Amino acid sequence: MAQSITFELDREYVELNQLLKLSGVCDSGGSGKMLVASGAVRVDGEVELRKTCKIRAGQRVELDDVRIDVVAI
Repeated sequence: MAQSITFELDREYVELNQLLKLSGVCDSGGSGKMLVASGAVRVDGEVELRKTCKIRAGQRVELDDVRIDVVAI
């Protein structure tokens, strides 16, 4: 069963590698960058290779069996 995380965004956007770190999916922004570069991360269903892609409220990020829904606070 997939793990679902709701990430509350308190600004306009968060960079993808930072989102992975802040939501606890990986230990550091550096390991987040490696995950993105490997092609393992999808944003709104599409593979995303840009490590600093701007993620905004309303978007969904998926990695393996983890789903992160980004919501505005």
